[in-house]
Amino acid sequence: MPATSRAGNPHQQIRFCRAPDGVRIAYAVHGGGPPILISTCWLSHLQHDWASPVWRHFLEDIGRFATIIRFDERGHGLSDWDVTDFSLEARVGDLTAVADDAGFDTFALMAMAQGGPVAISYAHRNPDRVTRLVFYDSYADPQHGITDDDLELEDAFEHIIKAGWGRPEGTFRRVFSTQMIPDATEEQLGWLDDLLKVSVSPRTAVLARQQRKWADASALMPELAMPALVLHSLRDRMNNFDHARHLSTGIPGARLVPLDSGNHILLAGEPAWPVFVAEVRDFLADDRVTETARKVPLSQILSGRELEVLGLAADGRDNEEIAHTLSLSIRTVERHLQNIYAKLDLQGKAARTAAVARLLGAP
Repeated sequence: MPATSRAGNPHQQIRFCRAPDGVRIAYAVHGGGPPILISTCWLSHLQHDWASPVWRHFLEDIGRFATIIRFDERGHGLSDWDVTDFSLEARVGDLTAVADDAGFDTFALMAMAQGGPVAISYAHRNPDRVTRLVFYDSYADPQHGITDDDLELEDAFEHIIKAGWGRPEGTFRRVFSTQMIPDATEEQLGWLDDLLKVSVSPRTAVLARQQRKWADASALMPELAMPALVLHSLRDRMNNFDHARHLSTGIPGARLVPLDSGNHILLAGEPAWPVFVAEVRDFLADDRVTETARKVPLSQILSGRELEVLGLAADGRDNEEIAHTLSLSIRTVERHLQNIYAKLDLQGKAARTAAVARLLGAP
C-alpha cells in the first residue's frame, strides 16, 4: 500500500490487529502527510485521548503535517486486557503487528517514554522500513543511571498502585499525575487521574512496570543507521535527562534537543511545545519530499534503459539473465540497478523488492 493512502484523514480511524501471540491490539490513524508510528507511552486510551486537554494539542498539531499511527499497548486502553506477558519481545511483536496492518511501506518511528527499547529493537530489525527515529522523553535502558533512591521510589509506586489505583477518588493516582505534568491545571490533572483508571487495571499496571525494568536495547544503539532526533524535557521527573544523553551518545549521528520544561508530557501553553512541533516537522521534511516523489510516474524518473532493467527484474530475472537479454555486462546491470535505487530513494537489502513493487504498482 502506498505510504500516502491514508493521509488527509481529519478524524481518527480505530482498527484492530493481532499480535504474534494472539493478543488483540487497537490502533488509530489520523492526520495527513508522511506516516509516523508512535511506539506508545505507558498510559493510553485511543478514544479517551482523542478529546484530552493533555493530548489533544499533540494529535492536532502533529497531525497537520504527518499521518499519525498510534496504538494502545497490550493490557491497556482498547487493546486486550487479559494479558500477563509484557516482555520486550512481546511488545516488539505488538508494534510489528500494527506496522504491518496499517499498510504503510515505510514510516518514521517516534518512541514516547517507555517505548524507547521497543522502537530501537524494531528499527534494528527493520532498517528498510524505518526512515527515521524520534525519541520523546524516552530511554534505551530503564535501569541506566538508576540509584538506590530510585529503586526505593519505584517500590513505593508499586505499593501505591496496588493500594489505590482503582479507587473512585483520585488521591492515589494524583501522585503519578503530578509527577508527569507538575505544571498542569486542575482540569488537566483531573483528566490524567481519570486516564490512569480507565486505561489499565491495577494488576496490569504493576505487572507491566515490573517487566519493563528489563527492557534494555542499549546494545543495539551503535548499529542504528537511520537519522535520529532526541527531544527531552530538562526537568522530567519520570525519565531524567541523563537518558537523553545516553540515547544521543549511543546512536550514531543522533541530535539532542533539550526542552525547557519540567513536564513529562509537554502542555500546549508552555514555550517548549512550539519548539517540539517545529523540530518534529523539520525532521520529517525529507519524508515529505520522498512521499511527493512516490506520486511521480517512473517514466519521469528513470531512463528507458533503467525501465528495461527494472522490468526484467520484475519478471524474476537475476542480474546475469538481465545482462544476457539486454546484451550488457553484469557490471553495467548492477550500475543501472544502483542508479534506480538512488533515484527512488531506496537502500538496504529490500531495495530491489521495493523497486519492483513500485514498478508493478506505478502509474
